[in-house]
Amino acid sequence: MKLSRYEQETIVNYNAGEQIATLYTRDKAVMRKLDTLVADFPDTYSLMEQDEISKTYSFPKSYVSYRKPRAVSTEQRERARQMMIEKNKIKETFRENLEITLIK
Repeated sequence: MKLSRYEQETIVNYNAGEQIATLYTRDKAVMRKLDTLVADFPDTYSLMEQDEISKTYSFPKSYVSYRKPRAVSTEQRERARQMMIEKNKIKETFRENLEITLIK
């Protein structure tokens, strides 16, 4: 069954009285990430329920985090831009050299 983007919801639920959070999702990308965590860390993450379109997981609520947006100065942004320009030049030079080598 194909779900609309709006229907591909994820809900995290926890309360002050318990140490476990539950996560309900209909988003395939979130399911893949959590399925990997369940496989890699079965003592920490667990799959509680599933049906054709959704899955429910549990994990320690301390793993839920909130982050403030990263503050990037104008200088940092410009340095990062210049680094990407240089990386792209190197990548393009490599491609050109590879093409020349393959043609020979």
